[in-house]
Amino acid sequence: MDGDNITLDAGVGSDYLDDDFEMVEDPNDPALPEGRYLDRELSWLAFNRRVLELAEDASLPVIERANFLAIFASNLDEFFMVRVAGLKRRIVTGLAVPTNVGRGPQEVLDDISLAVHELQARHAAAYQNLVKPALDGAGIHIVEWQSLEQNEKDRLTEVFSEEIFPVLMPLAVDPAHPFPYISGLSLNLSVRVRNPKSDRQEFARLKVPQVLPRFVRVDPRERTRDVRFISLEDLMANHLGHLFPGMEVLEHHVFRVTRNEDVEIEEDDTENLIQALEKELLKRRFGPPIRLEITEDMDDVTLGLIVRELDVTEQEVYRLPGPLDLGGLFELGKIDRPDLKYPKHVPTTNVHLLPPEPNARPDIFKAIARQDILVHHPYESFATSVQAFLEQAAADPDVLAIKQTLYRTSGDSPIVEALIDAAEAGKQVLALVEIKARFDEQANISWARKLEKAGVHVVYGLVGLKTHCKLALVVRREKGHLRHYSHIGTGNYNPKTSRVYEDFGLFTADDQVGKDLTRLFNELSGYAIEKKFKRLLVAPLHLRKGLLKRIAQEATNASLGLPSGISIKLNSIVDEAIIDGLYRASQAGVPIDVWVRGICAIKPGVPGLSETIRVRSILGRYLEHSRIFSFVNNGDPQVFIGSSDMMHRNLDRRVEALVRLTAPDHLKEIASMFELAMSDTVTAWWLDGEGEWARHTTNDAGETLIDLQDRLMYLTSRRKRTGIAR
Repeated sequence: MDGDNITLDAGVGSDYLDDDFEMVEDPNDPALPEGRYLDRELSWLAFNRRVLELAEDASLPVIERANFLAIFASNLDEFFMVRVAGLKRRIVTGLAVPTNVGRGPQEVLDDISLAVHELQARHAAAYQNLVKPALDGAGIHIVEWQSLEQNEKDRLTEVFSEEIFPVLMPLAVDPAHPFPYISGLSLNLSVRVRNPKSDRQEFARLKVPQVLPRFVRVDPRERTRDVRFISLEDLMANHLGHLFPGMEVLEHHVFRVTRNEDVEIEEDDTENLIQALEKELLKRRFGPPIRLEITEDMDDVTLGLIVRELDVTEQEVYRLPGPLDLGGLFELGKIDRPDLKYPKHVPTTNVHLLPPEPNARPDIFKAIARQDILVHHPYESFATSVQAFLEQAAADPDVLAIKQTLYRTSGDSPIVEALIDAAEAGKQVLALVEIKARFDEQANISWARKLEKAGVHVVYGLVGLKTHCKLALVVRREKGHLRHYSHIGTGNYNPKTSRVYEDFGLFTADDQVGKDLTRLFNELSGYAIEKKFKRLLVAPLHLRKGLLKRIAQEATNASLGLPSGISIKLNSIVDEAIIDGLYRASQAGVPIDVWVRGICAIKPGVPGLSETIRVRSILGRYLEHSRIFSFVNNGDPQVFIGSSDMMHRNLDRRVEALVRLTAPDHLKEIASMFELAMSDTVTAWWLDGEGEWARHTTNDAGETLIDLQDRLMYLTSRRKRTGIAR
């Protein structure tokens, strides 16, 4: 968690010309009042509330609304498994580590419980009262067993007997059978039965198999425009007689447990990091329960048994109307109803990566050699840019070496395959695989082993630090000399998420960037300690310092009457030093725009503290994921893109990298995007100084505001390629 201590002896080098800057970190600065931060946990819950508002929005396609209900549920699961689990761990271990607003863990847990109970009730109501009726109106029906005709019940009984019954494993609870282990995030049926011979009541647990589809078609002959489904747990609940023959079923209810599934390993104490992590992943399934969700009709006897056996508190019980686990609604996205989804968008190829002639093969290296290229996903294609870059590098006989960081990637990754092809072709290939990427650990272990078998040099980064930066470096021989081709991105090398995550990436043949990356990769794989990066800002040692230096310069410029301004786009901002720097800059009169997707601990618009700070949030069909830091700098803009959010974990416990953009066209593109996003003409949530978010979707005349992502999609598709120098 963010409060953990860490030994920063990893030797990641400092940022060029930033060693002369002294950070001002006085938490008792009289110019900065107490209570100037918003609570990070409640801010995260406010973010998930914004996701829920999209599900409640009747103007959105209904399958997308169901998808947002599923995203909300999935987000909340992870919040409990990591954040709530961390707070509970602090209480159990007696660590009195205050939160970012100085409160104790129990106080925060109490507030979280109140907020989550309200949010989960609202989430369930959004499904029952808003989304389900809209699905019904569109011809997609999730029905209950009682509503079916007898012939339909007979057919589903046959389906149950042939396709579901053989997979089920009822577990009895009696003196000979202890209460079974309930795995995290599994959906379960609690069943109370009576033996008619002895009149004795017994309890059993039946797990809803995660290997089976959550929703079962009532009749496969139904057309896709009028189709019915029944939930798997409903179908199972109405066939309990098959599982407990001769017994009388008295009660059955659905419940679900969330467990602490965060993983911690002591890297200093183990020689084989992968083996240690695999052992921890096995333990993950047995973490202590931190949330019990039950259907609202569960009887007190059953609830008392489950609460006692799981050892959960009343505060940890969430009584909800069914169905539980609305994350299962992701399955509706598979239905072939394009009319109920966002209009299909085909990414364009960046105009600078197009071949010179319509039928010619693109040459990525030649395109990058002409000029720096900034790609914007998913508006511009990942396949024809990043993927093509690495695939061409793997096949090019003039390429000598490829160096790559991999934080998360897909199960059938063409990126990994390109690295394997390159190694098998005899090239030097280095892959830095972050096997501690949360919830992707097992997949990354598999890829690491596959890469090693192919002859790729696989390393796992630095002790005590996650390697989160998004870097690729290709070394190519050209006319007897070696040339560097670099890619620095804001998102993962994952072709699947690139279709729904908004990210930027810079391609450059700039020799200085190539040298910077060479030095950084040497630090990550060896023992080099390099003191100078000229176009990079690198965490953990100096990224915060580099940004604070530029924030302070904007404050100085504003006090001197010179042009100033700061625009920041990120996922989360919690770091107190960065926030205090922005507060001081605001007090000096610097206009500051913060565009944040998730957590925001800044209080904007507070008189005397943050009057010039505006905070906006934009959510939509794409997940806003890029990180951008832009400084007016007296008319000579300094703009950085990269992998780092403004959180303790990013700035202190991860290797992160930002690269400075220098091409005038790129600086103009970033400035135009900020201007559009922060304008009053765009749909967005606005944050006030009390921590409340207000959604703005219409103007004073009642007209619908612009959808930023639709507008960027349109503008990108209309870009014209300029003449190419040959």
